[in-house]
Amino acid sequence: MRNQNYLKKALKLIGIILIAMVAIVGSYVAYMSIQYYRIEDNVLVEAENNSDMILTAKEEHSVITYNIGFGAYNHEFSFFMDSGVMKDGTNVKGSDSKAESKEVVIENTNNSIKFVDELDADFYLFQEVDTKSTRSHNVNQYEMLKELGSEYSLSFANNFHSAFLMYPLTDPHGSVNAGLTTMSKYKINESIRRQYPVSDDFITKFTDLDRCFLLSRIPVDNGKELVLINTHMSAYDEGGLIRKQQLKLLNEVLKEEYDKGNYVIVGGDFNHDIAGTKEVFNSNQNVPEWVFELDDSDLTAGYTFAIADNSREVATCRSTDMPYIEGENYMASLDGFIVSDNIKDFIVENMDTNFISSDHNPVSLYFILE
Repeated sequence: MRNQNYLKKALKLIGIILIAMVAIVGSYVAYMSIQYYRIEDNVLVEAENNSDMILTAKEEHSVITYNIGFGAYNHEFSFFMDSGVMKDGTNVKGSDSKAESKEVVIENTNNSIKFVDELDADFYLFQEVDTKSTRSHNVNQYEMLKELGSEYSLSFANNFHSAFLMYPLTDPHGSVNAGLTTMSKYKINESIRRQYPVSDDFITKFTDLDRCFLLSRIPVDNGKELVLINTHMSAYDEGGLIRKQQLKLLNEVLKEEYDKGNYVIVGGDFNHDIAGTKEVFNSNQNVPEWVFELDDSDLTAGYTFAIADNSREVATCRSTDMPYIEGENYMASLDGFIVSDNIKDFIVENMDTNFISSDHNPVSLYFILE
């Protein structure tokens, strides 16, 4: 009889625990669903500290694109959501859900700023800029980028806003607010956030970025505009459906601006191999399944990818499924530029930082408006 009472109490306790667990999980799913939303398309973004300078045609100008990786990616950092396979068949998986410390984020961000500041570019296009995120210990990288100089106009477009992600359970990724930052020494007439098509799968929509591009209109002294587009496209896209939709939208915008006679530069992290470097760089890892190539045939008429002369010597991105070890990680050129054919005499360079402060390298473009 006593054993039966113990059994009843044990079963009752187990039942209470199970009900509590279901209630907790259900409450969390409800919380994530309530917090979830997609940002609307065609959102006007106000340019901060807008310059009065007008861009000049027929003179050389420069632009740098740089994914600064929310300040987490020193050589020791690997990302918990990424996985890969070594050439000997060993599976590897990233382990870190957030930067090691606030001090590391500040150091990495300052290193990224210092590296590109020395080039004194006319325009900067940054991706993965956190404003207030658990993963970067709430460091406001957007405010830090202002150290590049008071003469720059700035526009910011949010492309990652998530409620508190309770995964991994031992070290949650937390909440994220991050986006794209465009900086210009010249007047910005208008900046518009354009929403890319993205996956609405139940899990993916909570963890993937709210992908977008930031279109800025820069007036030129000949009456035209330089349309400067800062982009960060999707990578993990089984079947390529999202890629096709995103390229369709981008090409529609490119054609519209080309028909107006404007100059157009698209710069950023394309998350695709844009330089035919899929199997170029020495590595002890297999080519990841997500790597897909883009080339000029994917672009509307009048446009081309501006490929760096050193694109086969300096990669722009390293794998993040393991810490960085020179010669071990998979690498490819995923970052760079698209230019319209009325932009002439351009020179592109993949800049080698040895991935000291980000999983990406910056890319510079020197150009003349025809």
